[in-house]
Amino acid sequence: MSSPVLITGASQRLGLAMAESLLTQGYSVVVTYRTPRPSIAKLKDKGATVLQADFSTEAAIDRAIDEIKAISKTYRAVIHNASDWAMEQHNEDKHALMQRMMMVHAIAPYRINLALKDALSSTATTADIIHMTDYVQETGSEKHMAYAASKAALHNLTLSFAKKLAPKVKVNSIAPALLMFNDHDDDAYKAKALKKSLLEVVPGAQEAVKAMHYILNSDYLTGQTLHLNGGRHLK
Repeated sequence: MSSPVLITGASQRLGLAMAESLLTQGYSVVVTYRTPRPSIAKLKDKGATVLQADFSTEAAIDRAIDEIKAISKTYRAVIHNASDWAMEQHNEDKHALMQRMMMVHAIAPYRINLALKDALSSTATTADIIHMTDYVQETGSEKHMAYAASKAALHNLTLSFAKKLAPKVKVNSIAPALLMFNDHDDDAYKAKALKKSLLEVVPGAQEAVKAMHYILNSDYLTGQTLHLNGGRHLK
């Protein structure tokens, strides 16, 4: 079996689209999921190895790392997509909120990258780590302060791991703004959201899929961030 690509948080949206694309192209794929969904069974039917994992506690991260390492001795790539879109308004315990955001978005990737250092460096070709960060890592967010701070930490880890793991492993980020609407988003919200970018489109998950393939196929890209925001930073 070829060295697999690990995608965390692949049960829906961007992670699911990336997993499906890689499977279609013949990659061996390992996915983690927090919440069981029909999509996970479909990925398994298509050949993916699936692993339930919750990255919000130290013990859960320890267990996930052991199980990930048991699946394969080498990995072609690790894509850190697991995320928790929590906001201050819905969480009275702000300390617990920040702790959870940092655990999921920074500590888990940090520890998994270190744990898989040899597994990535031992592949026949250059390996990849991709951190799925966020547009708000550079702008901040009044409603999602802890979330934004943890994504900024993940962005900084991109720079550090690019230095640490070169030349065998390329480490890059994809920082999307709004790529997909939710099913519950109303027309008024959609119209307002479209105006936030210069291109005034919400391109869908395939925009992240294209960015992923660009990074995987590149021979000379590391320590970089692909900004998928439609020119939103210029508004």
